Amino acid sequence: MDQMPSGIAKTGAETAEVGADFNLDDLLSIDSPASLPDDSVELKSLFIRLVEKSREKVGLLEGQVHARLDDLIQAKIQEQVHAQLQIQLQAELKVQLAIRLQEIFEQMRLQRLRQYGPSSEINPLQGRLFDEAESLCAQPELDPSSESGPAVVDANARASVVKPRGKRQPLPSELERVDIVHDLPEHERVCECGTPMVVIGQEVSEQLDIVPMQIRVLRHIRLRYGCPKSEQAPVIAPPAAQVLPKSNASAGFLAMLLTTKYADGVPLARFETILARHGAEVPRQTLARWVIGASQALQPLANLMRDILLESDVIHMDETRVQVLKEPGRDPSTQSFMWVQKGGPPNKPVILFDYDPSRSAQVPIRLLEGWRGYLMTDGYHGYNALAKLPGIERLACWVHARRKFVEAVKIQSKGKRSRADQAIEMIGELYGIERRIKDRSVLERFETRQAESLPVLAKIRAWLDLALPGAPPKTALGTALHYLNHSWPGLVGYVERGDLPIDNNPVENAIRPFVIGRKNWLFADTQAGAHASALIYSLLETAKTNGHEPYLWLRHILNALPSAKKVEHYEKLLPWNLNPLDLASNPNF
Repeated sequence: MDQMPSGIAKTGAETAEVGADFNLDDLLSIDSPASLPDDSVELKSLFIRLVEKSREKVGLLEGQVHARLDDLIQAKIQEQVHAQLQIQLQAELKVQLAIRLQEIFEQMRLQRLRQYGPSSEINPLQGRLFDEAESLCAQPELDPSSESGPAVVDANARASVVKPRGKRQPLPSELERVDIVHDLPEHERVCECGTPMVVIGQEVSEQLDIVPMQIRVLRHIRLRYGCPKSEQAPVIAPPAAQVLPKSNASAGFLAMLLTTKYADGVPLARFETILARHGAEVPRQTLARWVIGASQALQPLANLMRDILLESDVIHMDETRVQVLKEPGRDPSTQSFMWVQKGGPPNKPVILFDYDPSRSAQVPIRLLEGWRGYLMTDGYHGYNALAKLPGIERLACWVHARRKFVEAVKIQSKGKRSRADQAIEMIGELYGIERRIKDRSVLERFETRQAESLPVLAKIRAWLDLALPGAPPKTALGTALHYLNHSWPGLVGYVERGDLPIDNNPVENAIRPFVIGRKNWLFADTQAGAHASALIYSLLETAKTNGHEPYLWLRHILNALPSAKKVEHYEKLLPWNLNPLDLASNPNF
């Protein structure tokens, strides 16, 4: 028998050890059957061992294959998920980029419109805001079988309609008349028959004429009396009481100074030039001191006006910026604010201006301390703290809500109709109702609001709920929708009573003279000047809203102030206690 390989040619007693110690690699190295052992037991043991080793190898390979497959599958899944995420992310980025580009485009267009475009908020597709009934009557009736909607009136066609020229109104009868008689030469007043002609009538035409401002000097002459026998010391009449005792400015001069600066918006530097042109050299620093001094003398009237304001249960409030150059601890370019309030009983309307360096929520709380009622404001969050106080209910302004939709309409493509147009039309329905009932009693206005305005408000709310989710919040339309939604509780509050306002226009109209003046005088120099301006604006705007001509009313009260000693004396000088006709017809009233 051929010689067996070492490790295989063993005795029977060593079979178990051969099976246990047999190396699978040794078996795989056998190159012919002759190399296998002849003993069946040994061969069987080798075979079993081979099977076990093979199973281990197969199991190991299967595990490696499965692990590799799992790795490949996970990698493929991750690759697909990553690709899907990339696609989704790119799509979202495209949408966000498109929205952002739209926002930037709208902001640029709005800025250009604010700077160069008309300031009117009239929507050319809307027509006149309150003439809905007249516009509908003027339109031709539509065929009921027609499926088309109402025709849109061409804005260009409307603009091309030329309004007839109005008839010239007669000049006011209260103005002084100066007669200038135009007569014929004597030789033209002789008839051809030789008889002198007589006057049988006249033709009168009137022209407006202006007498330039006249500056004069009032000489107060106090006569001194003495006894010829020198038995008594001389006596002299007391000096006339003045608003500014140590100045040489009369009450009339001060009235003109305050009216020119605050009612007409003429800066002191320009008024100084006007005075110099008429022969009076008064430095602007002196004029400024007179303004501050006069405001201090008028302070009691402003205090009484505030008492009347706080008696009202409805107050309008707004704020606008003012620049004060010399404020302690602040840069000259820092913006301060004028806070404006309007209220009072119907027969005693009051408008008050208050200067404050801050725009914080503490300012309105201080100004309306102890007051309870309905507060009409815009959407500025600085009023939130005041509105949370017990007894105060905040109303929101429909004009501000509408204004944002007007901006959205301005930047949309011409001829395109959007949700902003729909909002403006529905808000127009609310104002159409208000225009129709403005002269009715409080009870009638309340009943009409409950019957007609509430359904319109419900329609706007349902429309808003549908439009809000799909509008990007930073676009012009999205901004308008979110503002409307945020302000909704205050916007619907006006229907609770018949005397509540629908918007904040009364106080915005009161601010307008201040804004016009600010464009001329630009800033206040000191805090004292800012406080003085606030007080004088308060007096003049309150006088105007009570029907007074500012100069005549100021001249009267400045003449009367030096002799006022009691509260009753000051109360008689308040605008609602004076008749404007008396002041106009009697300069010495």
